Amino acid sequence: MTRSVETTSSEDSELSLPAPKERRRLREAAELTHDEVAAAVGVTAATVRSWESGRTDPRGRKRELYTQFLARLSSPPQDGGPAGAPGEAKTARAAEEPAADPPVPDRPTPDRPTPDTQAPDRPALDRPAPDRPAPDLPTSDAPTSDARTEPERLPAEPPARVPVPGPAEAFDGLYALAARDLTRQAYLLTGRRALALEAVEKAFVQAWDRWPEVATDPDPVGWVRAIAYEYALSPWHRFRRAHRHLDKPPAEPADRILLDALLSLSPANRRTVLLYDGVGLDLPDTAAETEATTPTAGHRLVHAHADLADRIPELADVPLEKQSALLRDLFTALRPPVDLEPRPAAVVRGGGERRTRLWTRATLSLTAMIAVSTSYTLMTAPTRYEPPLAPGESVSGVPPLAGPQQLTERGKQLHDKLRADPQAGPARIAPRIE
Repeated sequence: MTRSVETTSSEDSELSLPAPKERRRLREAAELTHDEVAAAVGVTAATVRSWESGRTDPRGRKRELYTQFLARLSSPPQDGGPAGAPGEAKTARAAEEPAADPPVPDRPTPDRPTPDTQAPDRPALDRPAPDRPAPDLPTSDAPTSDARTEPERLPAEPPARVPVPGPAEAFDGLYALAARDLTRQAYLLTGRRALALEAVEKAFVQAWDRWPEVATDPDPVGWVRAIAYEYALSPWHRFRRAHRHLDKPPAEPADRILLDALLSLSPANRRTVLLYDGVGLDLPDTAAETEATTPTAGHRLVHAHADLADRIPELADVPLEKQSALLRDLFTALRPPVDLEPRPAAVVRGGGERRTRLWTRATLSLTAMIAVSTSYTLMTAPTRYEPPLAPGESVSGVPPLAGPQQLTERGKQLHDKLRADPQAGPARIAPRIE
């Protein structure tokens, strides 16, 4: 399918795209890198390498931009022309500027002509116009001598220092650039406003926690987009009460049909269609972001287009090679019935930092508790081994220990009589005279 789409778009395009080797030659002749070309066209550096190797070809709007960019590189720069793509000014300046600036001779002040300036047969090549003084020499009314003196030069001002944005400013710039679009894409994937906002915030919080890695990534927006898509399409959200039901459908019937058809696809096909047709990635980039091979991504795209054509009447009569352009227009024109405005970047960044501090404190508290309990156990534990006492065992042949027998009823009466009468004392052994 990809080859048929690329062939049709190349036939419809009015601009001719150079061969892959010629593309690389034009870029190297202009002393441009893959990143500069990618920034000018609006793709990633990996996509530019794929175009120059001939593995893939640009299509649609990217093809027109890339063809015009190469045409500007191949055409010679004109004086006074408008600035082209990024890197074109660099090539033009390299062609126009000489290798080294020639030394400028000392010029006399215009209000005090010298004998050299009055020579009629000497051409005035480096002499300024009579109505304007030399740009880099201050005018002075002080008298000058016949001998040429070195004019006083003003001290050169130091160049103004451009403040380098810190990590917080860079994060806020990335958030302002991609947060709103990612929220809309997450809504198209899930149909739930709360889940879409939560997925985008989770992705940006994780990006802020790992900002050195994200800042050096060739495509930071793609890094955040992959995390947001993974969180939004997680199957565990179905067990959450807040995300069990979809939001209210769009007001327009066409938008309602498009959203229902998109949500009826499997999560893998839904993500592939949104990346290829909605975001505008090439098939290799779509396969790389979905962690699949290029043929697998192509098969998913074909099946997804077939399912969408069965549910969307506008795609039924459209040729296969033009379905991507129509889907892109439908995704752009869809108007969600809910507000998808994300929270400010400072709030998201502060919430991530607060959550990190809480987890750090909880980890330190748990570690302290484990250390205290371990110390108490070491202090109270015995330092030597004490074997337990063996239980008693009966031995045969040994008579039991003799003791007082159980009293009979007669013995109890006698016992009671002896304890009660006579009383204790000498009277008990001495007879009492009555």
